Amino acid sequence: MTQPANALPAAESAVFDLPDEAAAAALAGRLATQARQGDVYALFGDLGAGKTSFARAFINALPGEPEEVPSPTFTLVQTYRRGGLEIWHVDLYRLGGAEESLELGLEEGYTQGAMLIEWPERLGALLPETRLDLAFAYTADGGRRATVTPQGAWRADRPDWLKSFAEDGET
Repeated sequence: MTQPANALPAAESAVFDLPDEAAAAALAGRLATQARQGDVYALFGDLGAGKTSFARAFINALPGEPEEVPSPTFTLVQTYRRGGLEIWHVDLYRLGGAEESLELGLEEGYTQGAMLIEWPERLGALLPETRLDLAFAYTADGGRRATVTPQGAWRADRPDWLKSFAEDGET
């Protein structure tokens, strides 16, 4: 599995077992209810590990009519207006290097809405320092596991955010 860059020590991460798609959708929904303008969610993991399914559930958990959320593998960027928040769904799988991302206008998305980035490691040093890393991995029983790690000043106004989030409920 691809590991997130600059990951905090394991003590500052929370691990969520996701035995099925419903559990992954529940985690996405819980995170979506806390989404703010300027949030960046970096979705790491191998092909098929659940990044796009997570993004679909996240987007559809926000206020608005349920809608189809296709993988932006070929378009690279899809935007959605959900409630009062613009969501940018970005898939960088096809990028050859970080410099190619400059043509996508991601800087605008970093400030105008919340951003879900699949294959964020392709951004290299251009990946924002303040973000929430979600590393998806397969488990031996065929399920998935998500390791959630705040980076930089993520929720600096709530230093206990991760602990509270992890204790708030089952996914």
